[in-house]
Amino acid sequence: MWDLHHLFKKHARDIRQALRRRGLPEETAADLTQDTFLRVLISPPETTKTTFNPVGYLFRTARNLGIDYQRREGLIRKVDLSPEDFSAIADPSPSPEKQVYDRQKLLLTHKALHELPERTRIAFEMHRMDEMTIAAIAAELNLSTGRTWSLIREAYEYIDSRLSGL
Repeated sequence: MWDLHHLFKKHARDIRQALRRRGLPEETAADLTQDTFLRVLISPPETTKTTFNPVGYLFRTARNLGIDYQRREGLIRKVDLSPEDFSAIADPSPSPEKQVYDRQKLLLTHKALHELPERTRIAFEMHRMDEMTIAAIAAELNLSTGRTWSLIREAYEYIDSRLSGL
């Protein structure tokens, strides 16, 4: 059988250069050169006329691997994108874990809102959901602006304390 170690030392560089001349990048040519010897090592050729020339057989194997590689690459459509362009097409939807976390957080917030005293909850909802000013809420609830702000702040602190476990 062939002395692959000797053949590799003597011809690997030439095989790699032949693959480069066929238009393959340096790294790909180096990989395919190694694949050539690996293929012969794993599946040695049968003893026939073609195997009397091991160097020719290696070059033919490398050439075939190069053609296969170029065919595969031709099937794949490549587009060069900058990181900004790539992030623009990335899926913006949250991960399943984030969705579950957000649902749990929303449920806890909803429960915490209903645990608040009624006046505190109403002041908070008017401020956050209805986007009313502190002065408008105070007038609506017949409270001072200072007391209204205290109720809203208490609601924020209570909800935050309930969510701190997440």
